[in-house]
Order: sequence, then C-alpha cells, then structure tokens
Amino acid sequence: MATLIGILVIVVGIVVSIALHEVGHMVPAKKFGVRVSQYMVGFGPTLWSRTKGETEYGLKAIPLGGYVRLVGMYPPAPAGARPRGSGFFSQVVADARDASTEEIRPGEEHRAFYNLSAPKKVVVMLGGPFMNLVIAAVLFLVVFVGIGLPGGAVTTTVASVNPCLATSITTEETQCAEGADASPALAAGLEAGDTVVAYDGQDVTSWEQLSGLIRGSADETVPMVVERDGERVDLTITPAEVQRQVIGDDGAPVVDDEGRPVTEPAGAVGFVPVQERARGTVGNALDATWQQVSGTVGIIATLPVKVYEAAEAAFTDAPREQDSVMSVVGVGRVAVDVAGADNPVLDRLVQMLLLLGALNVALFVFNLIPLLPLDGGHVVNALYEGAKRTVARVRGLPRPGPADLARMMPVAYVMFVVLVGVGALLILADIVDPVRLT
Repeated sequence: MATLIGILVIVVGIVVSIALHEVGHMVPAKKFGVRVSQYMVGFGPTLWSRTKGETEYGLKAIPLGGYVRLVGMYPPAPAGARPRGSGFFSQVVADARDASTEEIRPGEEHRAFYNLSAPKKVVVMLGGPFMNLVIAAVLFLVVFVGIGLPGGAVTTTVASVNPCLATSITTEETQCAEGADASPALAAGLEAGDTVVAYDGQDVTSWEQLSGLIRGSADETVPMVVERDGERVDLTITPAEVQRQVIGDDGAPVVDDEGRPVTEPAGAVGFVPVQERARGTVGNALDATWQQVSGTVGIIATLPVKVYEAAEAAFTDAPREQDSVMSVVGVGRVAVDVAGADNPVLDRLVQMLLLLGALNVALFVFNLIPLLPLDGGHVVNALYEGAKRTVARVRGLPRPGPADLARMMPVAYVMFVVLVGVGALLILADIVDPVRLT
C-alpha cells in the first residue's frame, strides 16, 4: 500500500505540475491574441479530449510532459531566402515553416505567435517555468508555515512506547531480541497520547526536567501521574539502569582521548516523546525556495559531470551519491521510500511536499537552459529579435521582420535526441543503482 501511495502521489504531482506549466504558457498567449489550438498534458495516444472555444484540451497516455500548440510559431521564409534544399535538415526547416503556415486561418495572420513583440514572446515563454517556481514556493510555504518541520520543542507527551529497552548507548531498539523484557514504560501501562504531569512527587513542566528525573532514578520504583483523555491516571514505574553516552555542556557527545564514547549509568523507561513541529515564516519559505533554486542551478551547470557520475555508478562499482541527478523513475523510487518509511504520517507528507517542490524547481531551472526546444531557447530568440529591432530603430533603419526561428530546428532536433539519450541513461541508472535516502 505504501508503494502504491508513493507512486500515486508522485504521478499526480508530476501531472499537475506539467498541467500548470502549460497553463503558464497558454494564458498569456491567449491574452495577447494568439490562437491556441491545443492544450495537452502528456504525449502519445490521446486518452481524453474536449474542444472548448477554439482550443482542444486533452490528456495523453504518457505523463512525461505536455505542450500547448501556439499557432504561427515559425514565420514564413524571409524574402530572398535560398530555395528549399534537398538535405535532411533543410527539409526539417521547410516542413516546420509549412506546418506553421497551414495552421493560420485566412484573415488571422495577425494572431500568429511570430507577430508578437519581443517582450510579449518572452512573457509567454517564461510563463511555464515561472508557474513551476510559483508551485514550488507554495509547497514550501505549506511546509514551513502551514505544517512545520520536526525540530521544535520536545514535550512530555508520549508519541510511542517502545516494546523493549535498549541497554547500550543507542537510544532505541528497532527490533526486540527474543525473550527481551518489556520496557518499563510498557510494563507501567504508559500509552501513546499520555502526558506526564508529575514524576516522583514533583510536578513536571518540561521534557528537560522529566528526562533528568528519569535518568536519576534508575532501579527505583516511583509514582508517576499522566493525563489521559482529560483525566489524571496514577501509575508506578521502575526505570531500568542502562549505559548512556555522556553529553557535554555544548550538546555534543563526550569522547575519550582515543575517540571512544564516554558512558555513564542512567535510568531509562523506553518511550518516545512528542516533538512539536517548528513553524517558520514566509521569509523562511522563500529562503528555502531560493536555496533550492541556487542548488539546482549548480547541478545543472555541472550536468554533464553529474550524468557521467550516474552512468559510472550504473556500470561500475562506484557508489551513487545522494545528490546525483535522477530521472522520473528515480524520483518515483524516492517517493516510494518516503511513503514506506517508519515515520509519522505528517512527516512523510512533509517529505513528499518537499520532494514535489524540488521537482518543480528542477523544471523551472532546466527549462531556462537557453537551447531549443526548451523554453529558454525561445526566450533567447525573442531577445535576439528585440535587440535587432532596437538597433534598427536607433540607426533609423527599417524594422526587421520576425527572427527566423525555423532555422534553429536542426539544433532543436539534436537537443531532443540528446535529452532522450540522457533520460534513458538516467532511467537505467535509477533501476540498476538508485539513489537511496540513507
């Protein structure tokens, strides 16, 4: 069930992120008068579609992307252009122009995308990545301001009761050995949700006070009062004597000259206290968004090296680093690990939201790479077009026509092949040697 939930959450999160990314392109395009003939989430065979107004909205079978078809993406061949060549890339350029021209209805030439001003083209092409950035910021706001992160004050309320007791310097057992004695907390009848209000005759007001009293009462049978369902319940508990590592005044574990942990006898009862969630501010959420963006930019800047390291881990004994780049398969596996972790439900929800936030930041940064067919490539083309027109205006020259974007189609094809190859390589790496949370 945990695996199914993890896969479902990440698939739905990716589909919604893609859908909103395309909305970011579609809304300003329609606002500027461009006819949007299709809005599709996914690739491949169409599962469902419906036409509303002049736009067909649909869902396709492979949820690994999406697109909006903006009519008139490529202008006709400029006057004086060379005749159509017979080479492969020449045919690609010519076919792109022909397909773009055929989409334009008679009398609607003014609604073609290529007729937009350079600033409007930039707004349309940045709308998609900007939407992913907004999604990420909203998710971080929900986590930092709405839910909060673990790390707040430790309370005297019981989160869980350990079935047995760790006798070493570790703080808890993951499994009880056969024949192990029940923990003092379990033997005393302590239950999850109980709040300790008195211990050995002293009123308890903080976890620091309670833990100190427990540590100092090893092998002593003492009374304890808990609040349960609004009523006070009297219990009797006998903390066991165990060896625990000494913690210095600076909060760090104390070690001897040889680096071995220093221990001392202490009382222990075997329950995990509730830790309050630390809620931050809007500034904290925005700072987390910025940190995620800057970190992703660093990864993208070294993407060839990161891809090589992932491939090396897949085909050799080299370890896969936790900051390795991942495919959608790797993200799905991380989501499954999060969903199946032995953590409180709220903690798993937080991790899922942070994962989706990081994914949207990755979509934001990756789409800004200034190469076609990515959005950044279209932005660079629009800026180039705007720069040419500005220079012509300053020099008193005739206004240049739209930039001939179709000539960049060979670059887009090559980049598409590269992206498919990198994606396939990362999927293989995520199957053979996936990134692990621990």
